[in-house]
Amino acid sequence: MLNDELVISSVTGPFREPREPVLSYDYSIQRATWAATHAVRVKIALAEELDYVKGKLLGTVAGSPGQQMMLNKLLSRKIGDQKVRIAEAEGWLKERGDVLVAPFTGTLSHYFPQLEAWVQAEQDALRAEIKSSVGIAATSPTV
Repeated sequence: MLNDELVISSVTGPFREPREPVLSYDYSIQRATWAATHAVRVKIALAEELDYVKGKLLGTVAGSPGQQMMLNKLLSRKIGDQKVRIAEAEGWLKERGDVLVAPFTGTLSHYFPQLEAWVQAEQDALRAEIKSSVGIAATSPTV
């Protein structure tokens, strides 16, 4: 029996979506049973997901514009990776074909608690990575 585990072969982004307050990443995914890779676009809502996670981890964030950009890129990618894991667990990525993982708002808001639980579980590791790679430490986190 072939291993049907999902493999992410590449990720590009973040991209700023026109007319939407989101960042997006394009993932190329593959399974051993598939003949070719398939695309998954993951959208991260700026206010409801990125800013929320940033506030939970760091509280009030201060830093240079460059640090802010690096922080947004790091956290949005981490959120995107986690949303791919959630989509895989929910069975969205079982079939071949291009998939969109939209922001966990509106009709998909019932998936947001899974993202929130991940932030809670990984908060120490995320804060350490932010401090080492961006140089910003938590001031008054709310988690």
